[in-house]
Amino acid sequence: GAKGWQKRTLSLWIRQKIQAMPRAPEISGKRESSGREYFRVVAGILADESGRVLLAERTGDHAMAGLWEFPGGKIGAGETSEAALARELSEEIGVQVDVGKPCLQLDYAYSDRRVSIEFFLIRQWQGTPAGLEGQELRWLLPRDIDVRELLPANAAVLEWLRANPVG
Repeated sequence: GAKGWQKRTLSLWIRQKIQAMPRAPEISGKRESSGREYFRVVAGILADESGRVLLAERTGDHAMAGLWEFPGGKIGAGETSEAALARELSEEIGVQVDVGKPCLQLDYAYSDRRVSIEFFLIRQWQGTPAGLEGQELRWLLPRDIDVRELLPANAAVLEWLRANPVG
């Protein structure tokens, strides 16, 4: 039940510190005892040779439209994180990737939902990124990203990128 998962923890590495966080239930879309929905999500941090990363704007049909995020999406039932990210990046921005291991994993609680996000650093891909779902894309150096324009769950990733240059 909802109480059982609260006692387990997983580790999040940011600047070589470990923070204990509750391990989330395994089923996306499940409603927690708090009334929030829970989703497992993957996101790709596409980094070019100059250290810029790709951000995608959330469109009008998504929650928090107008904010920017690392491209990705929900993990489907029975889907691995790696398969979900490869599928999402192909559908959303038209690139094919070989997904490695996640570089960050975090939990974030919004007022109406909680997400567990696995972030993968992607340095090579096939294809040219394009907003296939009508979203705008931006290539920016982490130091030039305004955290106030990002989804709140992405703030820790920006901190990690600034401490660990990808160029």
